Amino acid sequence: MTTSPPPVPPPEEMREIFRTMTLIRRFEERAAEEYMAGRIGGFLHLAIGEEAAIVGTISALRPDDPLTSTYREHGQALARGTDPRAIMAELLGRDTGICRGRGGSMHLMDVQRAFYGGYGIVGGAVPLALGLAWAARYRETEQVSVTMFGEGAANQGVVSECFNMAGLWDLPMVFLILNNQYGMGTPVERAAAMDDFFPRAAAYDIESWKVDGMDVLAVRAALSEAARLAREERRPACVELLAYRYRGHSMSDPDTVRAAEEKERWKARDPLITFERVLLGEGIIDAEGVAAMRAEVDRVVDDATAFARESPEVPIADLADYVYAEPWNDAAHGSALVRP
Repeated sequence: MTTSPPPVPPPEEMREIFRTMTLIRRFEERAAEEYMAGRIGGFLHLAIGEEAAIVGTISALRPDDPLTSTYREHGQALARGTDPRAIMAELLGRDTGICRGRGGSMHLMDVQRAFYGGYGIVGGAVPLALGLAWAARYRETEQVSVTMFGEGAANQGVVSECFNMAGLWDLPMVFLILNNQYGMGTPVERAAAMDDFFPRAAAYDIESWKVDGMDVLAVRAALSEAARLAREERRPACVELLAYRYRGHSMSDPDTVRAAEEKERWKARDPLITFERVLLGEGIIDAEGVAAMRAEVDRVVDDATAFARESPEVPIADLADYVYAEPWNDAAHGSALVRP
């Protein structure tokens, strides 16, 4: 990145960034509790430790910039402004969820906020984001399509194909590689010939670089420049964020592979703690303000949890509703999938 970083956000926005990171952390801690209590079924993947990467990215985008993610996407939905009640209800499989309880933890989507979803297929959201970028170019809008995926997904062939098409067609797209250094329990050095992933995009004439994913302001600066390239110069960009998740791959993962000393080293760089120190040191917030913010976030999460628990479950007879754009029709030319 050759240009100077954008100015530091104003105090009000800095406080909102901190609040959003705090909300994501507390929401996911509560989701873990709900999972252990048996109220969340299926899989639950937590992004605890990655809040700076999530919030730094989304704070640099416009509200209508389309965004796709992986199955670790609660934070993206919260940062985009989705109602915490609707997210928690979705996790609990309730009819009041953001996807009416049909998607669950791995498949949140809020099209009204240009969040086009989390996906269970590794790397599956990348070509969808490419299509959204192509649509922005075709319609001649100023939108920038952003896709967040992990270093494990970067090894999928479809990602290289999307690099090629984005570079060939000069699509307004940002590839965001959130490198938390482990694909499930496999360390990156055992899965990739090179442990830097951003040079792969550079091979397709895409400007790319790597930043500290635990520093929310560094992430925000990098994504601001990447989005500028895509929006103003109509060129794709790629940013690799080096980060760490504090929990296992999912709630079913006992997380016995990673060394305790390694986890403690990364926890010493907890993005919430380090950013709080910045805010306190700059006089942007005081200790009373931090306590009030945490109390307010706790109330939001308590309210979302109570709402989800009290919401009706999806009736068994209605489970197939909303699966297809139209009711299923056995006639080949009358179904939602095949047109005459």
